[in-house]
Amino acid sequence: MSLLHEDDQIEYGPQNFKLKFDFQQFFSHYRVLNAKFLAERIGLNPSLLSQYVSGTKEPSPKQVLRIMNGINELGEELATLTFSTK
Repeated sequence: MSLLHEDDQIEYGPQNFKLKFDFQQFFSHYRVLNAKFLAERIGLNPSLLSQYVSGTKEPSPKQVLRIMNGINELGEELATLTFSTK
């Protein structure tokens, strides 16, 4: 899919856009992910991640990177999964 900006005749595709979420939006959109489980998996206090998700606390850039790395690692792990069939 691509979009065409008619005034400039410039075509934009998916490579031109990047989604940016805050933690509340992310966990609301990807409800299949459990914030408590993710926090435990990356060694973060679950109540602290809950505060980030609710917006009562703002994570430092270092914490954002730590959480993003955990989410990316989980995504990579899920992408390589296969299920056995009988």
